[in-house]
Amino acid sequence: MTQGSSFFADPGERECPACGATSLRAYFNAPENARRPTLVSYVWCSSCRKFVGTRAKHPEGLVFSDPLATLTTAERRELERSLVGFLEHLDGLWDDGVLPQTFAA
Repeated sequence: MTQGSSFFADPGERECPACGATSLRAYFNAPENARRPTLVSYVWCSSCRKFVGTRAKHPEGLVFSDPLATLTTAERRELERSLVGFLEHLDGLWDDGVLPQTFAA
């Protein structure tokens, strides 16, 4: 699901390799409480609901917008309590034009 051009270079929706719909989306965040600089990615298809999540080293110098950055730790924990609910929330942000995120090096 994460093949093709980088979501950092081309953050818009793309074709889902599982179902063929142009509804593959991504969201990234950098948890403040991580012991090392960490980048968490969520890539999912809003059509077929396939999903992949990863943790990786946060690329040095990568800066990006995060519409969830203003949430408290408790609010964030509650939102992420259900993966289905979390992805539905992110879909709403996409549908409202808040996502995709912007990236700069």
